Amino acid sequence: MEYSEVTGLIKIIKILKLKKMMKINIFFSLIISAFLISSCGNKKTNEVPNTPTSGKITIVVDETFKPIMDAEIDVFHALYTNAHIDVIYKTETEALNDLFHDSTQLIVTSRELSKNEIDYFKSKKFFPKSLKIAIDGIALITNKANKDTLLSVETLEKILTGEITQWNQISPKSNKGEIKLVFDNKNSSTVRFMLDSVLRGKKITGNITAFKNNEEILNFIKTDKSSIGVIGVSWISDKDDSVMRSFLKNVNVLAISRQKVATPNDSYQPYQGYIAQGNYALTRNIYFINNDPRYGLATGFAAFLASERGQRIILKSGILPATQPYRIIEIKQDL
Repeated sequence: MEYSEVTGLIKIIKILKLKKMMKINIFFSLIISAFLISSCGNKKTNEVPNTPTSGKITIVVDETFKPIMDAEIDVFHALYTNAHIDVIYKTETEALNDLFHDSTQLIVTSRELSKNEIDYFKSKKFFPKSLKIAIDGIALITNKANKDTLLSVETLEKILTGEITQWNQISPKSNKGEIKLVFDNKNSSTVRFMLDSVLRGKKITGNITAFKNNEEILNFIKTDKSSIGVIGVSWISDKDDSVMRSFLKNVNVLAISRQKVATPNDSYQPYQGYIAQGNYALTRNIYFINNDPRYGLATGFAAFLASERGQRIILKSGILPATQPYRIIEIKQDL
């Protein structure tokens, strides 16, 4: 089952109606207006003030979301030329640690703060705000030479726990040998997802390898015929990106089934439509967590991510926007 072939073509078309803009867009407009008013009398210094649309900040982002955030930051810089956002891509654990140690005011990650973490910030007189901005997925990829392109969640669980170690345990005729799962980093959000959502408390004891980032996984899978790469969907979902198209020529994106035995009729790849309809099993959310104590650039960029324009960038990237309305259109082939 190829990534570009599915039964029926599912497209998501964005509804862009000004009359139905969400509250976050109104908020974004208000904070920009407030800046414009307040800045009229502040022309005595050459230093660019820290406002929702100007200044300089450093944010920390989960590396699995790099393609999305690169696109968001490029557009934000083009719109607001007095703003400069330095982004550091790290593991989810490292991003949260930077937020706790006040090394950054804004992070983008796949989970919200826990109650204990919120209480910690409250004890420091900080009140971080979080918002879901997208629905993402975890993609499983294999070498193009591997013809096993269907996998059930139950089989994935058994691979993670070491109960299944060989490809011929999945397909008796397979000669691919030992199965190895390849993650971007041992502290990655993809590892935590497998622990929380697939293993549900069990330990990972299978044949696991961790690299440094998602790009290393993609390059490795292009040459290794027996491994399964575990990556963020946004690394392969934007088909307008020439680099992603090049990667997709050399890998298979597995279709995942919730049934005990995966079949083509109940297995789904991480398309936007399948994510929106709840058919794809390995989905997660993307959040920003903003600890900006005043309405500065961190708050302005966070509002931009949730605004209509920021959400359109997410839509184009191939994952699902969370704060803007959308509709799903299914176009069936004529019989």
